[in-house]
Amino acid sequence: MLGATAAFTLRGATMTSKERVDRARKGADVDRPPFSLWHHFLDESKPGEQHALSTLEFHQKFHTDLVKVMSDYPYPKPKAEWYGLREEKNPFPQQIRALQQIRDGLRGQAYFVETLFNPWKVAENLSSVAEVRRLQDEKPQALLDALELIAKSEANHARLALAAGAAGVFVAIANAQDGIMTQADYAKFSEPFDKLVFEAVRSAPLNILHLHGDKVYLDRFYQGWPASAINYSMHGTGVPIAKVRQGYSGVILGGIDEVNYRKLTPADLKRQWSEAAQAAGTKFILTPGCSVPNDSSDEELSRLSKVLNA
Repeated sequence: MLGATAAFTLRGATMTSKERVDRARKGADVDRPPFSLWHHFLDESKPGEQHALSTLEFHQKFHTDLVKVMSDYPYPKPKAEWYGLREEKNPFPQQIRALQQIRDGLRGQAYFVETLFNPWKVAENLSSVAEVRRLQDEKPQALLDALELIAKSEANHARLALAAGAAGVFVAIANAQDGIMTQADYAKFSEPFDKLVFEAVRSAPLNILHLHGDKVYLDRFYQGWPASAINYSMHGTGVPIAKVRQGYSGVILGGIDEVNYRKLTPADLKRQWSEAAQAAGTKFILTPGCSVPNDSSDEELSRLSKVLNA
């Protein structure tokens, strides 16, 4: 890969966002690393058209190469027990409307990926952390049945997202970490359902595992998943990108400290970019390890694109 903070050139060419992402996916040289960043717009009570507008304005203002679409609309809640669910053919209709508007607004100039929270997190959102644990202890089959229905519904949504133009799904998995769930419990109560969502869109070019948390079981995700990329927080976990690269051959998204993002100077950003790019190699997209603070100012958000001359 070209020197991370050098003047990036590839035969003097200036690549498009899609070209950068495509070349990063293949491990080819780029004029500069593709990059993205994101935060929550808190649009869950607004129509899909407004959510699309928030997303497009963010992309246009901060020149991201990859558009990571946020997804905060709630999963349909049953009238009786929270786990008395059914398979939903279109669980997030406003989100699908937003994706269609985002597709039209981007006009093919950049890829976008759709965010999903994994079925375990959806179950917690429908009830509570304590209630899901209680069901796991007292009625484990009822929990497994509910998680399967959520997964099938999310798989339906994933297929609709691809039909709306998404390049893949960005699935947030926050329970595969020490102190939250043992590896044995994750293997039984979460992994099969997380994989079911990915399997629904296996052919998508940019499915991304977002491994959320500071104590994630990273090596559990290096092989056997229908995903081409991993996004994790090297600053939160303390696990260097170089160590992940030793076991993982896909695209790595990360390098930027999301927690302290607002305090990072241009020099800090250049250093984090350089170190991450050198460790990850050519299959790399520069991003934070998770969403940056929602109250980040435009000046703070624009620092990264300015450092990259985007």
